[in-house]
Amino acid sequence: MKACQEGRRVRFFTAAELANILLEKNTKGTLNNYLGTLKKVELVVIDEIGFVPLHKDAAELLFQVISDCYERKSLIITSNLEFSQWNTVFGDNRLTAALVDRLIHHSHIVIFSGESYRLTQSLNRQRAYT
Repeated sequence: MKACQEGRRVRFFTAAELANILLEKNTKGTLNNYLGTLKKVELVVIDEIGFVPLHKDAAELLFQVISDCYERKSLIITSNLEFSQWNTVFGDNRLTAALVDRLIHHSHIVIFSGESYRLTQSLNRQRAYT
């Protein structure tokens, strides 16, 4: 939010949404143009990696975006999965290892534990109505 408030160029995607965009652009032959527009962005946020397993081609294209960001721009990734489970999302051990390697090299990893915020809020609302 702070980056947006400061007028930074930010793009937010769910992993599935970005994967679908990349597949569509690749099919239409406009992938390089789209990747060029992403290179102009200062921060890329990819939410929900691991929520939906990715098609092999989508996983490779998403790897390309993350690789393009590596050491060039800020990247925020969210996931409910530990890195050791990411091969179930990307379907290829080598690709997953290379992707995780790039992500953790210069990263700040924030791990949240405890109850789900959404669950807690929902339970509190239910208690308020009873």
